[in-house]
Amino acid sequence: MYEPGEPGNPLQSLLGDLLKLIGASSATGAAWLEAARSLALGVATDGEPEANPDPLERIRLQELARVAELHVAEATALPVGSGQHTVSFSPVGRGAYAIRLLDTWRPVLELMVAPPKPHSPVSGIQPVVDEGGLPELLGRFAVTMGPVLVGMQFGSAAGHLAQRALGQYALPVPWPGSDEVLIVPRNVSAFARDWSLPDDETTLWACVHELTAHAVLARPHVGARLRLLLESTARQAVAVQHGLTERLGHQAGDPEALQRLLTDPESLLADLLTPGQRHVSDQLTALASAIGGYVDHVTSRVVSGLTGSAGRLGEAWYRYRVEGATAEQAAGALFGIETGRGQVDRGAAFVRGVLERAGEEGLARLWARERNLPTPAEVDAPGLWLERIDLPDDELEEGTGGG
Repeated sequence: MYEPGEPGNPLQSLLGDLLKLIGASSATGAAWLEAARSLALGVATDGEPEANPDPLERIRLQELARVAELHVAEATALPVGSGQHTVSFSPVGRGAYAIRLLDTWRPVLELMVAPPKPHSPVSGIQPVVDEGGLPELLGRFAVTMGPVLVGMQFGSAAGHLAQRALGQYALPVPWPGSDEVLIVPRNVSAFARDWSLPDDETTLWACVHELTAHAVLARPHVGARLRLLLESTARQAVAVQHGLTERLGHQAGDPEALQRLLTDPESLLADLLTPGQRHVSDQLTALASAIGGYVDHVTSRVVSGLTGSAGRLGEAWYRYRVEGATAEQAAGALFGIETGRGQVDRGAAFVRGVLERAGEEGLARLWARERNLPTPAEVDAPGLWLERIDLPDDELEEGTGGG
């Protein structure tokens, strides 16, 4: 029987081999990305080859794009394109969608897999080793595998989300500036079939919904606020990840203490959700809920004027979002965004409250400028939001300590 630190220990040999295998990729920062993409593609397609989108589907979407663009622009009073080009809908398969989703998430992911800071006790650990005791190998393995495991988490989330998303904005995360909006025809057809809805009208619903979300998230100050919050939660997460790695590294020299730590989840995961993370998560979730409520409202309003199936579509969409939406909830949780029934209802209640007090004109002010974006408290009390945005700028600054 091998002792933990004895040369030739099978565990020690295995860890060394794994570190050498991962080391070449991790040295260039590619290991976590490769793991994420491979897993995302496999989950999204169930490992099956994926056919290219039907050219007729692209033509059909372009016809709907013109209708959707005209009515969304009128309903929101927001620009839906860059001004130089009209918006185009691009049909994509689930696998392609998953990869595009990861590319969009990559800036946040890169923050989460950033190496430990120079002063960190684990920062000097190198990923590739030829020799060393088991404690050293455990510490190096924890540092090397951390980014890969983070990448795999996001890869899994992207893959599962690709199996359900009707289009680009399954989560309210800004995409790179473009006049292209993605639609997943296979998922749209499955949604229509599962809820016994007309296929063409369901596709119209999806196009209007995605285009409305695109118009909101393309507002510079909305995208900037979301990116700031996402980057903040990423930095909080990486600090916690490094803290956890350090705890594992400190215990690596004591196999018994390490075993106790790994078999005590409460101890291992203690304080993972810091007050800073909770604060950012609350802000992200509140803004996401307001965006979701607004997009759903505009979609229902626009589609009601174009088809007689709007009521059925709206009810089916609500149930689709709150029943069995584990993919959306898992992906949102990685960013600190809650997406369950409570938040869907919260966003709808906020929009309803604004409409009751100020009508469509009041609701349109939501995206007018950065100071109009609601706080978490205001999402729960739309009357307070309306009162605040009516304050003159100088009074607002005095009331918040600005100036």
